[in-house]
Amino acid sequence: MSVADRVRLGEVTVLADDWGVLKKTVFDFRRADGSWQRQTRETYDRGNGAVILPYDPVAGRVILIRQFRFPAFVSGCDELMIEAPAGLLDAAAPEERIRAELEEEAGLRVREVERLWDVFMSPGSVTERLFFFVARYDSSHRAGTGGGIAAEGEDIEVLDLAFAEALQMTRDGRIRDAKTIMLLQHAALTIFAGRSGAEPASA
Repeated sequence: MSVADRVRLGEVTVLADDWGVLKKTVFDFRRADGSWQRQTRETYDRGNGAVILPYDPVAGRVILIRQFRFPAFVSGCDELMIEAPAGLLDAAAPEERIRAELEEEAGLRVREVERLWDVFMSPGSVTERLFFFVARYDSSHRAGTGGGIAAEGEDIEVLDLAFAEALQMTRDGRIRDAKTIMLLQHAALTIFAGRSGAEPASA
């Protein structure tokens, strides 16, 4: 359902333009009762991104990465973040970009990637759309050691985990990254459904 006829854009002010663009926008929004209301919102545009979960269905394993995330650190997370490989599109197609990110960060060069969905991860303030993928891998797909690009500040550790262990990490708080939890839950419901350790924890 389009809402274009319910929004009248007004003044737009650029508050910051560095790694991303922070804007303050004044607009009028037509409420459900037909009345118009003046509102002000800030939006942060850092570009769209992609994320992937590499999985080995035979060995029952997945590849994740561990790295430092400054925003999480200043929000009270005093540990490295465990995540699925991901990155900004930088004007590339999602499939193209995620293949490159997977090789850069995890050292894997896969033949095919399966696109799942694209979602807004924080629609209240961030414009980013994130494209989700999964891909099968085995030992033949090893193309390097990964680790990211040092010149971009990346210092990435590659984790080769049993899927059951990775899923348990979402339950006990060792994995706190939303996109990674979404992909692991998808894998539990589809790829590894019915395997020991993949079932949802009982209430």
